[in-house]
Amino acid sequence: MLDTQNCQNFLMDIAKRLLAIDSPSGFTHNVVREAEHIAQDHGYATRRTNKGNLIVSVPGREKGKKIGLCAHIDTLGLMVRSITADGMLMTTKVGGPILPTLDGEYCRIYTREGKVYTGTILSLSPAAHVFDDAATRPRDEKNLAVRIDEVVKDKEDVEKLGICPGDYVCIDPKTTVTDSGYLKSRFIDDKGSAACLLVLLRLMHFAKLRPRYDTQVVFTVHEEVGHGGATIPPVDELLAVDMGCVGDDLTCTEHQVSICAKDNNGPYDYEMVTRLVELARANRVDYAVDVYPHYGSDVAVAWHAGLDAKGALIGPGVHASHGMERTHFDGMKATIDLISLYLELG
Repeated sequence: MLDTQNCQNFLMDIAKRLLAIDSPSGFTHNVVREAEHIAQDHGYATRRTNKGNLIVSVPGREKGKKIGLCAHIDTLGLMVRSITADGMLMTTKVGGPILPTLDGEYCRIYTREGKVYTGTILSLSPAAHVFDDAATRPRDEKNLAVRIDEVVKDKEDVEKLGICPGDYVCIDPKTTVTDSGYLKSRFIDDKGSAACLLVLLRLMHFAKLRPRYDTQVVFTVHEEVGHGGATIPPVDELLAVDMGCVGDDLTCTEHQVSICAKDNNGPYDYEMVTRLVELARANRVDYAVDVYPHYGSDVAVAWHAGLDAKGALIGPGVHASHGMERTHFDGMKATIDLISLYLELG
């Protein structure tokens, strides 16, 4: 197993670098470039698929089996749906953000001409001193809008800025790393796991270690909208590294690596899940096995697309998913440890 004890600063730095780049599904070119640079800086060959997935090739010590690891670097977001008569932006969801948590959040609007404007997502009844229903009005697509930080009085003023339907509205993740080891931010799902994979590649590079078998590390860019894993390259086993669920009726905490036995798409490969459990247990990696109540991963998408591979899902425990998320270095380190054991590094 790799020496991951002293990687906290680098792990959090990589996570912050990824989280700082706006990348809702369909608008991921900048974060792909960042991940690509990190992998290439450590000597790995990379390529991009037509749909934008980033694939990092890691030669193994032996032939006979092909391994896939995947994490997604697309996030939730919004898109401009229409412009109101008084110059506000109505939006539609990209993926599944919990909309009430967006009330009051800062955002950035990206035009197709490359301009970026700031704004705030607000209820259409935003002032307690003005609106009787300020506290009770629904927080949904019909009742939340973006207030642009420009002098606009009407729809025409907004259009003069170059803002139009189809432009992305990206939510400020508010990333913070605490002295107690917590990473709290929007979009730890799944940039926290992507950071784990990139740090693993770094640790392997400096320790001059290789996986037992040829391995493809895939960073997908459409997971949040349901088809990220549809073009995973042919492999014999696929391990998705995505957030572990924390909450009601689940045993995982933010300090553990979660091993998923089943999600909405059914059970994961029994032998592969059992192997992961046995590796964690034998090597004292803090883990939990859970069944996720509202979840789908890139493994299931790859299966539906016809990938003939065993599949499993692990990841650091993440609290408050699709809202203001939080995990801990302990859970991220445990995830890296379990992946390194799974890969049989040497």
